Amino acid sequence: MKRLYIFITILAFTAVSCKKSFIDLSPQDQISGANLYKTEPLLRQALIGAYTPLRDLMVNDFYTGEMRSDNTHYEFYQVDRGTAYVQRENIADFTDDPTNAYTNAVYFHCYNGITRANLVLENMGQAPLSDTAANDIAGQAEFIRAFNYFKLVRYFGGVPLFLKSIRKADDAFLPRSTADEVYAQIIKDAQDAVAKLSDPVFAANKQGGQATKGAATMLLAEVYMTQKKYAEAATLLTSLDAMGYDLLTDYAAVFSPANKNSRESIFEVQYLEGLQGNQFSDFIYRFLPRSLDTKIITGVKSNNRTIGGWNTPTQDMIATYEPDDKRLDASIGIAEGAYDASFQFTFSANKSVLNYTPAAGKVGVPYIKKYLHTHANPLNTDDNWPIYRYADALLMLAEALNEQGNGGAALASLNRVRARAFGDGAHNITTTAQAVLRDIIAHERRVELAFENHRWHDLVRTGKAIEVMNADGIRLKQIYPYLSPASYQVNANKLLFPIPQSERDLNPALAQNPGYPQ
Repeated sequence: MKRLYIFITILAFTAVSCKKSFIDLSPQDQISGANLYKTEPLLRQALIGAYTPLRDLMVNDFYTGEMRSDNTHYEFYQVDRGTAYVQRENIADFTDDPTNAYTNAVYFHCYNGITRANLVLENMGQAPLSDTAANDIAGQAEFIRAFNYFKLVRYFGGVPLFLKSIRKADDAFLPRSTADEVYAQIIKDAQDAVAKLSDPVFAANKQGGQATKGAATMLLAEVYMTQKKYAEAATLLTSLDAMGYDLLTDYAAVFSPANKNSRESIFEVQYLEGLQGNQFSDFIYRFLPRSLDTKIITGVKSNNRTIGGWNTPTQDMIATYEPDDKRLDASIGIAEGAYDASFQFTFSANKSVLNYTPAAGKVGVPYIKKYLHTHANPLNTDDNWPIYRYADALLMLAEALNEQGNGGAALASLNRVRARAFGDGAHNITTTAQAVLRDIIAHERRVELAFENHRWHDLVRTGKAIEVMNADGIRLKQIYPYLSPASYQVNANKLLFPIPQSERDLNPALAQNPGYPQ
């Protein structure tokens, strides 16, 4: 710390001692920090940069948001017990600690997005902007900041609130704010975003990938649901219908790259297939068994040996779908084949999960089918990651209405989602008993939003995480002998991840969450 202050002092002395002509850190023919925000196009370019960390976040969020739940597990890779494998397994097994690189990555990616949003917000005054442009840019930046803080507070509890860029050393070492203080800032930013942003504009059934009033409305509604402010959430969720959102007719089509940013999409993280810019996704390769050649499944000869084997649907997840629910076959497939002595999988067939029975001498491994689509290059896909969908909004509205004792009104939204899932109204729910309907809605959210990183948050939000995950651990330990006695010992402390130890080493003001090494 002392060395840092000395460096800053020398830098400041140098800056005031040198003539302006001696060194110019703001070249006029290039985009630099000094002129990045001078025009609206450059300011919007900086705003795009604030979205970019969401791509990195989604590559880690399924470990913490889906594998931490009863929806998915992992393929145990017994020939390699290196840190990269063990730490990801530890998240699913509830044996992670403050040095876990993958929970820590979520923390850092969120703050990266927050930092970039802060820079946009505090430098907007440098550019001549119309009121419309200023509201749009500020609203998007506030949405990004609120979204990232919402991730942080749900995963880590109270965290430092950085609302401006760091200009001196002391700015970098803030203590943790309380969770209530973080939520207050999230609500402020989300409310501002709702007020400033415009409704989505649909052209040929599609919209752009940026945040709109709809995205900010959905974010704020989920915050209110987390705080059990059901009336406020219901008001917001009801307003989405008038913005033009709707369900697509076919559930599987929702996830097709051909339908990116459709009428059902409220917000999704944007990826772009191609060999330039590192903007592509590769989720299907991460979710398939490790193999030297995935072509039978992906259509492209490729090796996913180092990245595959994660987020594997559990048998409990498969069994929770009702008969005739079309979402099962659209969401989960079966990779059939055999393992070699090195525990690499050789694919022999791509099978439907419906009534599946393994061929003689073969095993069937379930995988997430939602993100399997045609692509040209190995490990390089065009799939976006869905954050908020209109189906999510409808089910959240049903929950909010039911929690207010209005089960009759809740049925309309609930059955609208189920009608698409079953292709008719014959599977409509009719009960209005609050406790029964509460469980039905929770089940509906599990299958409708499967593998979209909602399940863990839903379990925590509804107070079911400890009960459900301890029961899941009992089931899994009966199947997998590699699980240690220490795994799946879920208590209130495990509802939060630990603050990264590397951050606490730099900033002693950061207290650790209970239940982790202090």
